[in-house]
Amino acid sequence: MSFKVVLTTPACPLKEVIKNNCLEVLEQDHGSDWEWDIFMTSQVTTMRDAGPILPEVKNIIAIASGKGGVGKSTTAVNLAVALAQLGAKVGLIDADISGPSVPLMFNVEGEQPSVKKGRRKEHHHPDYPIWSQTDVNRFFLTPTDSAVVWRGPMASSALRQFITDVEWGELDYLLIDLPPGTSDIHLTMVQTVPVTGAVIVTTPQKVALADANKGLSMFRQPQINVPILGVIENMAYFSPEELPGNKYYIFGKEGGKKLAEKYDVPFLGEVPIVQSIRESGDTGYPAVLKNGLTKDAYMELAESVARQVAIRNASIQKTSIVEVKA
Repeated sequence: MSFKVVLTTPACPLKEVIKNNCLEVLEQDHGSDWEWDIFMTSQVTTMRDAGPILPEVKNIIAIASGKGGVGKSTTAVNLAVALAQLGAKVGLIDADISGPSVPLMFNVEGEQPSVKKGRRKEHHHPDYPIWSQTDVNRFFLTPTDSAVVWRGPMASSALRQFITDVEWGELDYLLIDLPPGTSDIHLTMVQTVPVTGAVIVTTPQKVALADANKGLSMFRQPQINVPILGVIENMAYFSPEELPGNKYYIFGKEGGKKLAEKYDVPFLGEVPIVQSIRESGDTGYPAVLKNGLTKDAYMELAESVARQVAIRNASIQKTSIVEVKA
C-alpha cells in the first residue's frame, strides 16, 4: 500500500516526524504485516495573485548585499541548486547586468538566450551535467568578455524586459541575484514584480556589516517595502580541508548573527570559507552538489529560506482570513 503526504514546503522540519507518525498509526490499525510506501512531497505555498507578470511563479526571492565581494552570487547559485535538490522548481536571474557571474558558476558563459517570436526563451546547454539533476535552468546571460556600459534607465529596462519576456513556466521559487549596493535595478525589481522577501548576504567584518545595514534598511523603506526573510553570514570562518573540525575566524565572529538580532530578522545560517567552494565556482559545478561540509551548509540554508517563505505566506493568509471575518 502506498500514499502521498503533501507538505507546504520541501523544507518542512517535521517531515520525518510526520512520516513516522503515519507509520505508527497504520501499524496500530492494520498490524505490522503490511508494507507501506509513504511518498513525502510538497506543494509550495504562495500568496501571489496570478497576474499578467510571472503568473506561474509562486515566490520571488531577492538575494542582496550591501557591497560586492561577500559571496552573494555564490550563495545565490548554491541556494538555488539546494532548493531544487529539496524537490522545488527553481529559476535564477543574474540581475547584475554590468558584472554577471552566475553564467561562469554554471559553466554556461558562452550561451545566450534564444529569441522566438520576439520573446526571449531559455537556452539549454546540451553538455551541462546539472541540467538533468535540477530545475535551475534559466539565466540572464551576456556575451563572454563583453562590457555592458549602460545608464541606470537602460539597465532597468533590460531587467524589466527579461523578467516579463522569458517564458519561465511554473516555478516554486524565482531567485533574483541583485547587484551589490542600492541602485535603479532594485527599484525596478520591486516595481515590476511582487517580491516575497529578500535575503541579505554579508561577511562578519565591520566594513561589510556597515554596508549590509544599508542594504537591509533599503528594503524597509516605504517605496520598496519588501520583507526581510533573513541574513546569511558568508565566509563565517575558515576550515582547512584536511582539518574540517578546526575553525579560524579570520574576518571576525558572528557579525551576521548580530546584524539579524539588531533588526529582529531571522538568522538563516553561516557558510565557511572552504577551498572547494572557490574551485566549484571557477569550474562551474556548484559546491552544494559535492558531499561534505559545504553541501550540508547550503542545504541547511535552503531549508531555512523555504521555511521563512512558508511562515510568511501562512502569516499573510491568517491576516487575510481575520480581515474577512471582521
